[in-house]
Amino acid sequence: MLAVSDLVVNYGEVQAVDGISIKVKAGELVSITGANGAGKSSMLNAIAGIRTAASGKIVFAGEDITGLRAHQIVEKGIVQVPEGRQLFATLTVRENLLAGGYANSRFLLDQVIPESIVQRFPVLGERLDSLGSSLSGGQAQMLALARGLMNRPDLLLLDEPTLGLAPIAVKEVFDLIAQLRDQGLTILVVEQNVRQVLEISDYAYVVEGGRIVMEGKGGELLNNSSLVESYLGVANEPAIARST
Repeated sequence: MLAVSDLVVNYGEVQAVDGISIKVKAGELVSITGANGAGKSSMLNAIAGIRTAASGKIVFAGEDITGLRAHQIVEKGIVQVPEGRQLFATLTVRENLLAGGYANSRFLLDQVIPESIVQRFPVLGERLDSLGSSLSGGQAQMLALARGLMNRPDLLLLDEPTLGLAPIAVKEVFDLIAQLRDQGLTILVVEQNVRQVLEISDYAYVVEGGRIVMEGKGGELLNNSSLVESYLGVANEPAIARST
């Protein structure tokens, strides 16, 4: 579904992404993890059309989308949920959701929130007329995820979805992400919460200094104590098997 080849992304004279290549198959949950400043979000932003790649190639569903602008990427079926949630604090939950569905004119014209969204996010369904600023951190992240789903993406990009959340909210977010994958949605997630993201990942890449230094199935990386501790400083504990 998605193939990124030899991607290079620069910030001025700084090379944030140095020749990264990844693949995401349809229906997979693929994670990219690593320390702060490793180049993870820069790569995601290039895929989403927010940053321009200096070189390399991005192919989605057989089409070269390298260099397309963000709105064109959305129209192709790729939606990014940005780091920090970036909600409209002065708009209601309903208005935030409708803003997320701007590429689907039916939602905007009819002011319709799909029943599937209300069912999947019951806490939001109960607070459709509440301001975005009134939500807790966990609720705000759920709203950000729901807003991303409003366009019915073929590929969902998640940038640090558990950043700054309490442990109980972190678990809820990871459970939801796993459920979305199990329902057939293809997901590429950037995440620093290494243990929990590897537990739900079909495949994972570890990035350091703008390059991939390790890759493999999530469970295999999680149980490779020497590699994980070396690059991420995560103590080895038995992985929790994902139910199928």
